[in-house]
Amino acid sequence: MMDFVTILAKEFSLKPQQVQAVIELMDAGNTIPFIARYRKEATGSLDDQVLRELSERLEYLRNLVKRREEIEKALSEQGVLTEELQSQLANTRTLAELDDLYRPFRPKRRTRATIAKEHGLEPLALWISLQLPRGDLMAEAAKYIDPEKDVSDAEAALAGARDIIAEQISDDAALRKDLRGMLLREGVIEAKAAKEEDSVYSMYYDFKEAVPRMAAHRVLAVNRGEREEFLKVSLLAPDEKAVMCVKNTFVRPGSPASQQVAAACEDAWERLLFPSLEREIRNELTDRANAQAIKVFSQNLHQLLMQPPIKGKVTLGVDPGFRTGCKLAVIDENGKVLDTGVGYFTLPGQEMKKAEAARLIKGFVKKYGVTAIAIGNGTASRESEQFIASLLPELPGVAYVIVSEAGASVYSASKLAAQEFPDFDVTQRSAVSIARRMQDPLAELVKIDPKAIGVGQYQHDLKQNELTAALDGVVEQCVNLVGVEVSTASAELLSHVAGIGPALAKNIVAYREENGIASRAALKKVPKLGPKAFEQCAGFLRVMDSKNPLDATAVHPESYDAAKAVLDKLGYEAKDVKNGGIPGIALQAKEYGLDKLARELNVGLPTLNDILSELQKPGRDPRDELPKPVLRTDVLDIKDLKPGMELTGTVRNVIDFGAFIDIGVHQDGLVHISRMTDRFIKSPSEVVKVGDIVKVWVVSVDEKKKRIALTMVKGRE
Repeated sequence: MMDFVTILAKEFSLKPQQVQAVIELMDAGNTIPFIARYRKEATGSLDDQVLRELSERLEYLRNLVKRREEIEKALSEQGVLTEELQSQLANTRTLAELDDLYRPFRPKRRTRATIAKEHGLEPLALWISLQLPRGDLMAEAAKYIDPEKDVSDAEAALAGARDIIAEQISDDAALRKDLRGMLLREGVIEAKAAKEEDSVYSMYYDFKEAVPRMAAHRVLAVNRGEREEFLKVSLLAPDEKAVMCVKNTFVRPGSPASQQVAAACEDAWERLLFPSLEREIRNELTDRANAQAIKVFSQNLHQLLMQPPIKGKVTLGVDPGFRTGCKLAVIDENGKVLDTGVGYFTLPGQEMKKAEAARLIKGFVKKYGVTAIAIGNGTASRESEQFIASLLPELPGVAYVIVSEAGASVYSASKLAAQEFPDFDVTQRSAVSIARRMQDPLAELVKIDPKAIGVGQYQHDLKQNELTAALDGVVEQCVNLVGVEVSTASAELLSHVAGIGPALAKNIVAYREENGIASRAALKKVPKLGPKAFEQCAGFLRVMDSKNPLDATAVHPESYDAAKAVLDKLGYEAKDVKNGGIPGIALQAKEYGLDKLARELNVGLPTLNDILSELQKPGRDPRDELPKPVLRTDVLDIKDLKPGMELTGTVRNVIDFGAFIDIGVHQDGLVHISRMTDRFIKSPSEVVKVGDIVKVWVVSVDEKKKRIALTMVKGRE
């Protein structure tokens, strides 16, 4: 029986009791956000990321055990499960190793070896494999001549025997492991042009790179080029070294049969081993690239979701359009729609309509006190930016921000707003979504399929199940880290709260619309929201208007008695929490003695510290501690850019080879990894993350191809 606790503790450098606690908590149906936030004493304060990695690795190990049991059962039924083979199976640590051991016994399609066996040549193959020091090879082979079985002469018999030996060699688990390691160390990926035609893959038309140095984005690029038939991709191997490795394993010098075994070794490598291992190496490279790309996508999504909201601004959302005009929507500081309209200002030769649109926008600003304008990144955003910029001198106190959002994403979000705004068309709802996206990125972005947000690379080429699981995990982590106001949250936002899901989220919204939710305890009346679901979700839901001030904090209901005891011992009342928190309570608790206080309350130190943090600053938003987004008050055109120009921009996407920066010209510029810093870095994420505000200098501009090269190191070209 595999000892999961010992294996995971060693792999993650954790104490066995930590791992044991995590496994027990997960197996009991607890969610990762709940375990990370409210079971710190048991886990040693492991964070969400480590818990997710533990969960994934545990699932892999359990699948490994399941597969091992399936193989053992199959081998037992075949009557070939020896003690030695069972021991080898028990010592495997990867699915690949398991499959290598099972390979010789797996039911095979009709091969050259199976045909040779049908012709009765298996005994000859065994005799040759023994490589006895003496014997007459040709005389032995002649015994198997049988024209009725297509064995016309001794050479035909030897050829069939070599086919059997070659297949046996190719099925050897230890040899395959050694050769796989050799190819991973010394193999080279080669790409050649498959057609005489220029394409985005032209840089790979004569390309070679060692397997160990093959970056994830290049693996995915050549894979896509091959799939689209622009590239022919192959693995170059150290053939002579590989064949020598095979021969050293199976050939015994000094036997009349040695030459036959050597020939079988060469055939096994060329015809069986290399093609099979090439597929495995390509698949392994793809799996690694897939994992890296998902990791990058997840990091970017986390940073995007955790962008600080721009609070306290009445916002005008603009959904750019040409023929149908630009849809406008004004929302107040809390996202409530105040007004909508349409402005025609993106097409040339419509001066009267532009003047009318200008009056409409100025009227909105004056009537509702608009202080920010959010413009969607759509097909007509360039023209919209220019028009809005021309009005800014007449709109004192108004800033604008370009919402870096693919049109499809805005459309997806606007469709979800159909129930809230049944009388609005899609573009009107898009304008609302854009404005709300600026005010609270998390609340709006959760309405969109994470894969459509566009902060990854090659996302359509990745394993979609793994990508979806990873991105859903990121969304869940962010939503629960921030917390959700249950009285106003959308069903989409609620569905990502620990323990809830889409069905319960709809039940909560329906119950709220009919009865209101006056407290956390009232959630227990929501249909289908049982004790387990309440335990998991309660701490992440906020009820700001509850009579119990703790309902507006991240203190879990199970810790209310402890929180009230803290207040009592330090001389406070619950109303002190409601009035903006108690700034000095953590210091008072420290003076009182944290260990002493924890013992008296019968809680662990991590829980006590979390309680104190919430009492000090109730319902704190971790996003408030991050740098605020840049609100622009000007607009540039790509034609305005000159080499050496200094600009301030926002990181929109981080990829393996660099980062794309929004510098306010509609087209993001690329900072290559080599231009990010003076020191060596393996990944751009070591320097920047999505949402960062950075200073850059223009290196070059290609207006025709709309490419902007930037540097974060002045003078680095």
